[in-house]
This record gives sequence, C-alpha cells and structure tokens, in this order.
Amino acid sequence: MTAPHEHGHGVDALCEEAVGLCTHALAQGRIARSAAEEVPCLAEHALLTADPRDDTRLRSVAPTAALAHLLHPLARQVLDQVRTVDLLGRTLGTLSALAEEPPDLAIRVVAGQSSIQEAIDAALREANDEVLTAQPGSTRSPEMLRVALASTLPLVKRNVRLRHIYQHSARYGPGLKGYLAQLPGDLLQVRTTERAIDRLMIFDREVAYLPANPDRSAALEIRHPGLVRYLAQLYDLLWALSTPLGDPLPTALPDAPVTAVQQSIARLLADGCTDRTAAEKLGINVRTCRAHIAKLMHTLNATSRTHLGALLVQSGLAGAGQDSGKGPAS
Repeated sequence: MTAPHEHGHGVDALCEEAVGLCTHALAQGRIARSAAEEVPCLAEHALLTADPRDDTRLRSVAPTAALAHLLHPLARQVLDQVRTVDLLGRTLGTLSALAEEPPDLAIRVVAGQSSIQEAIDAALREANDEVLTAQPGSTRSPEMLRVALASTLPLVKRNVRLRHIYQHSARYGPGLKGYLAQLPGDLLQVRTTERAIDRLMIFDREVAYLPANPDRSAALEIRHPGLVRYLAQLYDLLWALSTPLGDPLPTALPDAPVTAVQQSIARLLADGCTDRTAAEKLGINVRTCRAHIAKLMHTLNATSRTHLGALLVQSGLAGAGQDSGKGPAS
C-alpha cells in the first residue's frame, strides 16, 4: 500500500495543482522553481527538469519522454513478474513430469477380498508357463473349490503347469479329491507336507501373492525380480521336502507307540506351542489336536501336561525329525 505524501496524496498520484503547473510550464516553456517546490509530485513524476540557463527556473519535459520515464519501472515490474511466472511454470512442469512417472510397483498392497481375487484372476489369465501355490489348512469349502476350479480349468487348456502344496490333513477332505479329479494329471502335481508356510501363489516366477496381514484381508503383490526369485526358491525347497499325494504318508519311527500325527504334535508341544498353535501349524482343528494329545497322555501314562512334556523328552518322541518327503522333485 502506498504511503500518503505530505502534499496530501500518495506519491503515485498527480494532483490538480500539479496538472495546472505542468500545463502552464508547457504553455510558457518554463516556470519558477519556487512554484514547483510546493508541488513535489511534479519532480517525482519527472514532469519538470532544471533549466540549464537559469537555475531559478524549471523547464517542462516533453510528455512522451515523461511517459517513458514513468513506464520504465512499471515495465521492469512486469518483466520481473513474467520471469517469476516462467520460473514457476518450469518448476511445476518438472514436478508434473515426476508425478506422471509410474510409481514403483515392485511391492503393492491389495486390500479387500474382491480386489485380491481380481488381481489373482488377472495373474491367472496372463500365466503362460507355471503356477505354484502353497495352501495351508485342511478344510476347503465347496465354494472355495468351485472358484478354484473355474480359475484353473482355463490354465490347463493353455497347457500351463500347476503345482500345489497342501498340508497332510487336506488329504482327508472329500472336496479336494473331487477338485483334483477334474484336472489332468500330466499338468497338475500335488504334494502335502506336515507344516506349510502361509498362503503363497507364484505366477511364471514373475509375480507372487502372499497375505499382508493375519486375517488375509489384504495381500502383497510382489513383482520385484529378486524377491520373486527368492520366494520361488523357497517354494522349490518346500516342494522337495513334501510328500507326493499318491505316496503314503511317513509313519512313526520304528517301535514308536504313537502315530505320525501324534509325533508331530509331540514335537510342537516340546517347542512350547499351545494346543491352538499346534493345530494351526498342522492344519487341523483344535478339537482333533486335543484328542491326539489325550491319546499321547494315555499312551505315555502321563498324569498332567507338565508330566507329558517330561515324558516326551525322555521317550525321544519330541526330537524325532519331520517327514522328508521322499518323492522326487520336479
């Protein structure tokens, strides 16, 4: 805001008295310097200049020259503003270009079951070589199997190879057997393991999906080549340690008084697992797990859970190794 001038108006203004003196100077050619001293806006606007022949007089400046003098600072301000606008434009242009670059999608969180299913369906449609899956747990609802079959059939029609790893407990589900019966054996291989990693799906060893949280309401979509390669190697190792579906499950150690499942539970209990955790690791429900624990206590004549733990260590059951999956790796 322009500060008020002592003459009674702002320095940017030109009062009527100044206009009158300027008009008189133009008509007469010059005016007395004393007359202009009371009207400082004349000098500030460069409308008058000193008379070289008489220092008591002021001569008028040609209006065109005065106009150029007045417009010069305005032109400089405009030029500065233009330069500022140009700089802002170039800066914003650079930022816009960066914003338009595709984000790093090496790891992406996919939230919501419908979004997860859409992403997996897209990966299934694009798969051309192989699909690797690890599916923990034992129960497979009819709806889950229906969706899985609808997604898998187009793959086998394109000669895409499939490998599934389930847990041993899944062998006893009738739904899984019906699902596998509808798929060609030359493209589908299935193995089971005592304990599995969490759900994992790998497509053409280029993209992988795994849960992002415990309730599986979100998934990680991984496209980083190094991470996908590592997950595929982990899968191959788990595959080599698993038992082909057509082979019998490993039995208990020779002369062991318990079953193979009870041996697995014994190892987990010795590791400090609760009944629920042991059940989750083996893909069975808690009630079944506790029934096996009751049989262990009866077989070993344990009087309490603490006594059972000591007897498991003494008997060597807790130190028995897991099944090694004698089937050949493919």
